[in-house]
This record gives sequence, C-alpha cells and structure tokens, in this order.
Amino acid sequence: MNKSYRQIKRHRRRYKIARWLSRHPIWLHRFLNWVYRHTSGFRRAFGWMRQRMQWMRVLNPLRYIKILDWYIIKKFIGTYIYSIMLIISISIVFDINENLAKFTESHAPLQAIVFDYYLNFVPYFANLFSPLFVFIAVIFFTSKLAGNSEIISMLAAGVSFKRLMRPYMISCIVISLMSFFLSAYVIPHGTVIRQNFEAIYKNKTKNTSADNVQLQVGAGVIAYIQHYDNNLKKGYGFCLDKFENKKLVSHLTAMEVQYDTISDSKNHWKMTNWKLRRLKGLREVITSGMQKDTLIQMEPTDLVYSKGQQETFTSPELRAYISKQIDRGSGNVVQYQVEYHKRIAASFASFILTTIGFSLSSRKRKGGMGLYLGIGLALSFGYIMLQTVSSTFAINANLPPILAAWIPNFIFAVVAYFCYRNAPN
Repeated sequence: MNKSYRQIKRHRRRYKIARWLSRHPIWLHRFLNWVYRHTSGFRRAFGWMRQRMQWMRVLNPLRYIKILDWYIIKKFIGTYIYSIMLIISISIVFDINENLAKFTESHAPLQAIVFDYYLNFVPYFANLFSPLFVFIAVIFFTSKLAGNSEIISMLAAGVSFKRLMRPYMISCIVISLMSFFLSAYVIPHGTVIRQNFEAIYKNKTKNTSADNVQLQVGAGVIAYIQHYDNNLKKGYGFCLDKFENKKLVSHLTAMEVQYDTISDSKNHWKMTNWKLRRLKGLREVITSGMQKDTLIQMEPTDLVYSKGQQETFTSPELRAYISKQIDRGSGNVVQYQVEYHKRIAASFASFILTTIGFSLSSRKRKGGMGLYLGIGLALSFGYIMLQTVSSTFAINANLPPILAAWIPNFIFAVVAYFCYRNAPN
C-alpha cells in the first residue's frame, strides 16, 4: 500500500511515543489514557480550527526555508561571526599595543579599559566594517562549497542559480536588521561612553566651549552667547531678541546663563544679573533682577559641536535634532543628515556585496579562493572609501546628503547586476 510522506512521518511519530511509553510504569499509561478520553471534545475543536486555518501556514516564513537553505544560512552566519571575531581580536591586540603607554601614564583603571572602552570599541568597529565581513564570509565559504563540488551538485539536482540565492538573501536580511538596530539604537549610547573615556585617558582633545554662538530658538526669537563652557553648562554675555513683523519688541540680556541639569523638564535655564527691555512704539519698559528661571528652546548640544558628535545620537534623536536645526535656520546639519541616511544605506550594502561575492565565487576554478579573497577585499575597501569620499563631498561641496549616502550603493548595485547576469554562464 502506497503511503504519502506525511503519513509515514505521522506513523513514525506515534511509534516513537509508543516506545517511550513502554519504558515507563503502568500508572503513567493509565493517566495518559484518562487524559485522552476526557479531552476528546477539545481535540475535535482543535482539529476543526486547524482545518479552517490552513491558509495561515502561508504567513509562516519558516515554511519557505528548506534543508538546503538552513545548510547555507548556517555556513553564512557562522563564517560571518567567525571573521568578525578574528579581525576584531587582531584589532584589539594592535590597539592595546598602541595605547598601553597612554593608559599607563593616565592611570586608567582596568575596569574602565575593559567595560567603558573595549566593550564599546568592539560593536562600533564590527558594525563599521560589517560590509567587509559579509563579503569575506560569502567569498570564503562559497569558494569552499564550489571547491568541494557542492554547488555543482546543487545545480545538477535541478536547483537554479536564482533559487540558490534565496538562503543568501535570507541571511542578508538577518544581518541587515541586526546592523541597522545596532547603529541606530545601541552603538550611539556606547559611543558616548567610549568618547568620554578617550577624552580622559587617551588625551584626545574634546571641544568643550564655543564663542559667539547665534541661533534661532523660536519663531522670531534669536539667542546669542558670547562664550559658552560645556563643562560647567554655563554661558556668558547672553542676549535674547524677539521680533514681530521684523521689528524688535524685546531685548533680554544677562551676564550669565546656567543650564539646569537636574530639572525634570528640558530647556530650563537660570539667568543671573538680567535686564529686559520691552519696546512699545516709542516707549520702552525696563525690568531687571539678580536671578530668573526661564525656559529657552535650546540645549547644550545646540551650542557646542565636537568631532563625531553625530555618532552619539540614536536615529530618532538624529531625526529630531535635524528637524529642530533646520527650523532654526542652522547650516551645521549636513554631517547629521549624512549620518542619518548612511545608517539606512549601509544596511542594504549586505545585499549588494553578497550578490557580487556569490557571483564571483560560485564557480570551481583552479588556484583556490585566494584570488577571490583579494578581489573581495579590494571591492569592500573600495565601498568603504567611496562612502567616506561621498560624505566629504556632501559636507564640503554641497552634495545632497541622501545622495552622498546612497552613491556607493548605486554604483555597486550596477556591478552586482552584471556579475549576477553573467554568473550562470
């Protein structure tokens, strides 16, 4: 009697259950029989629901992943993680060798070195060079599969080149989501801790003051600070002008302004030795005092810019900061816009570089994988260099930030398309 694969599988499952029960005492058999007899109604209801909801199986993404897919996904992710661990370990050794003297001179505690610096150093650089690791992983294990004639066997069994790309793309989805989540939400918090450690123990100068800062803090409201010290969160020579219909209606000055860091609300400032002049036509009303608490729509991050500050914002904070600075008419937002768009564009690099790497290394050739690893390293470093060059053009040459972030993807997508079209031949 011919039986389907599903029936054989069900029969095997029941046989395993029967063997398991035969090794246990009789009271367990009686208990399970009692449960089976008294849950018939529940089992019928569950069977009816299962038959009516067969269409929901289409929504299960795992049903599209077969044994072959799992095999390649495990190879891909495993090689990717292994390459990250290997290269980051080497980077840590070189970094320790370079900075050990500085850590010793500044008496940096071991706990701060491990948890504040290197614990945040690893995810930052791993995510920064993630396209390189993806490319190396694809080249390495695909060349090994091709060298062992596994890809030839897959193609000979009727698996098309397009179908063979499915597990690669699934792996890229996992890596891209993880990379975007790290760069958008996790790494910025660690970058703040790492930069503070570098400023204290690595003698890296950090910009903590600003002179002659002028910015728009509201509709028709212009603030000016002669000097601001970010360490003390204090400004000197403060001025706040309010305009209505292009006419000055009030002029507020203060010798000092202090940002309230313990206040429950943001934008809370305390003014010392202040004077307010209200202009009403030809009349002028002057009020003054020693101290005054007020709300001004500005924060310390709006006044002082330090190198790499855009990397310390999460993506929602970046979006809010860019919107606020544009409303104020500030021109110092290009690097923030480039960083925001680069995080999204870099997540798609995995798909492009994986397509190129798989297309180059899927054929069995003489000489092994050395040539492909060299090509992979060259293309990966070319991608990273192109990212840096386009970002510089956006900051210094008025190139649109979104275009600067996506130019490397556009160029390498064309390369990936031609590699993919010629790979089956």
